[in-house]
Amino acid sequence: MGSISYNAQRKLILIGFLAIPLLLLGLLTYYPAVKLVYLSFTDWDGISSESMWLGFENYKEIFTNPDLFGVFLHQIPYALIGIIQNIVAILFAVILNSRLKGRNFFRVLLFLPFIMNAVAVAFMFQYVLDTTNGSLNGLLGALGLSSLQQSWLGNASLVNYSLASIGFWRFMGYNMVIYLAALQAIPGDMYEAARIDGAGRFQTLWYMTLPNLTKIIQLNMFLTISGALAVFDLPFVLTKGGPAGASETFLLKTIETAFQFNNFGLASAMSVVLLLLTIVVLGIQNAVINRRGGE
Repeated sequence: MGSISYNAQRKLILIGFLAIPLLLLGLLTYYPAVKLVYLSFTDWDGISSESMWLGFENYKEIFTNPDLFGVFLHQIPYALIGIIQNIVAILFAVILNSRLKGRNFFRVLLFLPFIMNAVAVAFMFQYVLDTTNGSLNGLLGALGLSSLQQSWLGNASLVNYSLASIGFWRFMGYNMVIYLAALQAIPGDMYEAARIDGAGRFQTLWYMTLPNLTKIIQLNMFLTISGALAVFDLPFVLTKGGPAGASETFLLKTIETAFQFNNFGLASAMSVVLLLLTIVVLGIQNAVINRRGGE
């Protein structure tokens, strides 16, 4: 009887500790997610208590309207520069993992942009990229490169690359620190054996360092690609989607659809599409990286 009583008390304690977190998880995560999927099939305006069931009409509108699904093209520069950002982060991590004098200073210096507030970074680069009084155009003029001066945020063909470059500046140091931690976990005996066998620096990097970083590369690329698909803060603060909608992102368009046009049904469908597209893209990315790691 004592044993049964103890087990019963143990189960009650476990249930008590788990009940509140599970309740909060269901209330704040799963219920809103299910509600979002339901609303994506309706025409709810965010105000009325009733909504009309539309079936797949919202999804059809997303994939047939280039003003909605077509804005994903604006996010290609974020993905491209994000890939370059990871390459540069690996190179810096390899350099700063060596016995370089003052390496701790450079590590802190490169990581500092990440701890800055995103809105503060956006306002700072608003002055850097300003057409008339911006420091970037001023520097180009001082170097005699006036022909390269641009309206960095006003040129439709450059604006997304300019915004993505801000993300490069802010997140490169963060990725570098993650790669650096992974590099320090690789046993030094492996590098000594490689040097004894006559392996050069490039061979060591390509055949030993990168394979050992496969899982970390996969993690950082997950963060990079998902961030590129859900860009919001930089275009919202700096361009409001301009010029002429050239820097609008899918998430910015989703929020505009919901809160400016009160079409929460269509906005919910756009959110579901964004989630599914992120899963597909990341699945392809993981398959490619895992194949490379296996080789």
